[in-house]
Amino acid sequence: MAPRPGVRVRSIAPGRVNLIGDHTDYMGGRAMPMAVQMATTITATIGGDRIELISAQVPGALGLDLPVTAAAEVEPPWGRYVAGVAAELAAEVGMVGTIESDLPLGSGLSSSASLEVAVALALGDDGSPHEVARRCQLAEHRATGMPCGIMDQLAIAAGVQGHALLMDFETLDVEPVALPDRARFWVVHSGQERRLVGSAYAQRRAECEQAAATIGPLPHASPEAIERLTDPTERARARHVRTECDRVTAFADALRSGDLVAAGALMTASHASLRDDFEVSTTRLDELVAQLCGRKGVHGARLTGAGFGGCVVALAEPGIELAGWQVHASDGARVEIDP
Repeated sequence: MAPRPGVRVRSIAPGRVNLIGDHTDYMGGRAMPMAVQMATTITATIGGDRIELISAQVPGALGLDLPVTAAAEVEPPWGRYVAGVAAELAAEVGMVGTIESDLPLGSGLSSSASLEVAVALALGDDGSPHEVARRCQLAEHRATGMPCGIMDQLAIAAGVQGHALLMDFETLDVEPVALPDRARFWVVHSGQERRLVGSAYAQRRAECEQAAATIGPLPHASPEAIERLTDPTERARARHVRTECDRVTAFADALRSGDLVAAGALMTASHASLRDDFEVSTTRLDELVAQLCGRKGVHGARLTGAGFGGCVVALAEPGIELAGWQVHASDGARVEIDP
C-alpha cells in the first residue's frame, strides 16, 4: 500500500556481495550472498502523478510520468531501473526526492538492484522479501532486457546482520548462516567497470539452458551426463553450474564449522571454474585473485558479481588490510515513514 500523499519516506536498501555461487541462480541452483553495510537511500515526499528524483552520485535528473509505459526508453539510463519498478507496481502515486548511495557503481555490488528495492519500498511495496525481490527482478527484465536471476534482489531484501544467506533457487528457501567471528571479507575493485548489459551474460544463460534441455536441471546433473554433452561449450557451462552448487554447500559447512582455510580454498576454486568453464573472468580479475591469494592471512578470493570486470571478494584473517572495502553482513532493506 502506497504511503499517503504528503508523507515523507526514507527507504534504505543495502548492496550485496556474493561470497560464492555465481551463474547458478537462474538455473535453480545454490548461492551464498550477503547484504552489506553500504546502501542506496531514497528520501522523498509522496504525492502527484510523477516520479522526480535527483541522484547525488550520477548526473541527470529523472522526471517520470505515471503510469509508466516504456521503461526501457527512459533517460537518464539509471532512471530505467526506477521506471521498471514503477511499471511493475503499476504505481499511480509518485514522489519527489533524492537518491544517495555509498555503493561503488559498476563494481558488482548490485547498485542497480539496491536502487530497485529502495524504489519499491518508497512506492509502498509492503510484500514479503521474496515478493519484493520477485517484483524487482521482473522490473529489471522490463527495464534492461537482461534475463537476471533473483539472487541480488533477494539478498538485498532478506539480509540478516552477521549472516550470509544460503539460497536454494529451486525452492527459494533462504537459510541464514552465521559468519565465524574471525572471518573478514574484503571487496577489492579490479579497475575494470562491470557492465552486464551488452556483455555475454545472456549468451551464458542461453548456453546453460541448452545444456539443461539435453540432460535436465544442471544443479542435479551427474558428472557422467555432463561429460556426454557433445558441445564442448555447453559441457563446460554445465560443469561449472553443477560443481559451483556443490562448492556452495561445502562453503556453508565450512562456515558453520569455522574452517576459514577450507572456505577460502572453495572461493578460489570457484574463481577457477568461472575463469575456465564459464569464461566470465578477465585478465585483470585473474591477476588480482592471484595477488590476493599470495598474501599471508588471505585464505581465498574470487570474482564476484557475475564477472566481466568489477570486483573480487577475499576472505582474510583479522588484522589483514587490503586495498578495498571491508564489508559486513547487514540487515535487509527497510523503509522509514515520518509520522
